[in-house]
Amino acid sequence: MRHAILGAGGIGGLIGASLARNGAAVTMVVRPDSLATYPEQLRLESPFGNFSVAVAHASEVPPADVLWLTVKATQLPAALDAVTNFESIKAIVPLLNGIDHLAFLRSKYGAERVIGATIAVESERVAPGHFIHRSPFARLNIHSSGRTLLGSTLDAFQKMGFDCKFIDDEPTLMWGKLVFLAPFALTSTASDKSVGEFLAAPEWRDLGLSCMREACAVAVAEGAKLDAGSVIAAATKNIPGNMRSSMQKDVEQRKAPELDAIAGPILRGARRHGIKIPATEKLVVAVERRAGLSASLL
Repeated sequence: MRHAILGAGGIGGLIGASLARNGAAVTMVVRPDSLATYPEQLRLESPFGNFSVAVAHASEVPPADVLWLTVKATQLPAALDAVTNFESIKAIVPLLNGIDHLAFLRSKYGAERVIGATIAVESERVAPGHFIHRSPFARLNIHSSGRTLLGSTLDAFQKMGFDCKFIDDEPTLMWGKLVFLAPFALTSTASDKSVGEFLAAPEWRDLGLSCMREACAVAVAEGAKLDAGSVIAAATKNIPGNMRSSMQKDVEQRKAPELDAIAGPILRGARRHGIKIPATEKLVVAVERRAGLSASLL
């Protein structure tokens, strides 16, 4: 199959290199000013193996069976300028943080073409074409509507070491990641601590877990089938202590954090359903302060 990757950061590099290693035709879509110097091969360092693999690259999305969107949520509207002939794309699989991008993409490209999906992993671009997959896991979940097109692709990811699942219920799929991501991203960024460090600090641990309970309450009100107790038990057991969130890294590097994409659905959902979320609001304010943001989501 033909795969295009729009977003050559940590997630895009991991997906592109993994697909190419398994024999797929992969095109990395990069900025026009990077095209001439972009490496001919992707280099990936991963618990699943270290390797280099050749890929094509272009400044516009070519005809493809699957377009993987792996940009930051803050970069999505501008990045889509590279999609000049979307009729030649069979399916779009966005691996963005948050939830709201699905409605945006479906309004632009059609509901049937956009397949809900999430990825949980720590992967970082350290140089153009060079990526380090830092977490011991990579969990890729895709809505069951993509099973026919992507079944063999997920099998290949699974054999490589990914944990892959097709999930029937889209609210559970999308909120299932966000109820983990938002508390960890907000708490690690607000405290400037790794996951292990803030879980070992009672005040930050309590705030983070309270945020997780609030996120679960909103998720259930939005139609997701989630249990807060099970979510918290899994979160505190399975996350590597040295893991750091992409939001935390963005703030450290003075980049715009994905605060609206990650915290926004919880804040807006809480308002719709009349749910109190004091821990989430406290963390959002702390992140806004650390990031030097002039406007608040609250």
